[in-house]
Formats: sequence, structure tokens, C-alpha cells
Amino acid sequence: MNPDRRDTLYQADSLVSPFEFNEEVARVFDDMIRRSVPGYGLTLDMISLMARRYSQKGSLCMDLGCSLGGSTLALARGVKNDTTIIAVDNAPPMLEQAQSLFHDHDSHVPIQFVCADVRSLTYTNISFAVLNFTLQFIPVSQKTSFLKELYRGLLPEGALLLSEKIRFEPEAIDTLQVSLHHDFKRFMGYSDLEISRKRNALEKVLLPDTLDTHRNRLRESGFSEVLVWFQCFNFVSLLALK
Repeated sequence: MNPDRRDTLYQADSLVSPFEFNEEVARVFDDMIRRSVPGYGLTLDMISLMARRYSQKGSLCMDLGCSLGGSTLALARGVKNDTTIIAVDNAPPMLEQAQSLFHDHDSHVPIQFVCADVRSLTYTNISFAVLNFTLQFIPVSQKTSFLKELYRGLLPEGALLLSEKIRFEPEAIDTLQVSLHHDFKRFMGYSDLEISRKRNALEKVLLPDTLDTHRNRLRESGFSEVLVWFQCFNFVSLLALK
């Protein structure tokens, strides 16, 4: 890996500010997420697999909160012909790098990049949507209304893949899961200081929900079936079906 792309952001002895998707984060984000989220590579592979199953000809597949385009590329590998992929992110530094990733990419489907807040869009004609660690950054009071809009835009037999960091009840179980996640990050080369600083940066930005909260919210939004297809420690990915 290019040393300039390795995540060393929380090694510096500077004051830790709240996490944001700025140019510094965009530069190292691919390394950051792969070393921070257990099962991230598998999640991308399974997005391709599920896109193959749920994408419908003549429809849209959406990567909502596309960051550097990892999920977008996974969609492109899996969707059917005569499908358009819409990749959305509200952070220009992230979207710019995502676009550069696809500059020379030979895809059999058109890919459109949109710089916008996912809550501001109008949803229609969607067969498969991906929220890969995106919903956790939306205020709690707006999550259900956003999901209802997305659900209304899904075609019959459409599907949503939702990946999230979650919290557990009782507190002792949550503490254990967080500890196991930190063990994973140490295994991936982060120091205790980096882990602590990253956690402080995310503390008021990323507010995880319980798994039951996610299930209930998705059902309230209209989804008929909600299943957990992957979980590792305090990270989970759900498949919600219309």
C-alpha cells in the first residue's frame, strides 16, 4: 500500500476534533474502513451477489453514502444489464475520489455520481439500494421518515442492504462487543492511543442503535422481511425486502 494512503490520522499529538469526511479522511478512508470494520471485504462481495439477485432491468440501483465507491464498484460487478447505478455522497472529497476510481473503469452499466444529502432526493424505480454504514450518521429523528421515502421508491420485490455499527443491551454485553472490536483493530495494527482517539472523534457523530431498533424501524417503514445476513462483533448487515 502507498504509505500516504495508510490511516495514521490519530497518531498525531493534536487535539482530536469530531470526525468528518474531509480531504484527510478521504485520502486514507479505504485503509481506515478495512482495518476498522470486521467483514468489510465480505460485505462488498455480498453486495455484488445480492445485486445480481435483486437488480431489475430498466431500474435504478443506488449506493447511498457511497464514500470512495467501494459499494458502487460492488454493485457494478453484480447488477444486470440495462440497469443504472446512482452513487450519492454529500462529502465532495469522498465523491471526487470515487469518481476518479471509475474514470478508467470499464463497466457494463452506466454510473452516475450525485453530490447530495441522501435525505434530499426523490426516490423512484429502484430495485436494489445500499446503505453501507450511512444510516448511522443520520439524526435519529429523521431515520424513519427517510427510510419510508426510500421504501416508497422501491419496485415490487425490491430490496435494501443496510450495514451498521450497533449497540447491545444489557450494557455488559455491549462492553464486551466493543472490547472485541478493539481487539480486532489492534490485530489490524492500530495502537491503543489511535483506538481511543478515533472513538473520541466519533463519540458525538456516530450514534449506534440496537439491532431490534433497526428491525422495528425497517418494519415501520414498510419492509415485509428483515433478516440478518452477517454479523461480526458490533457490526451487522441486514437485508430488508419489499
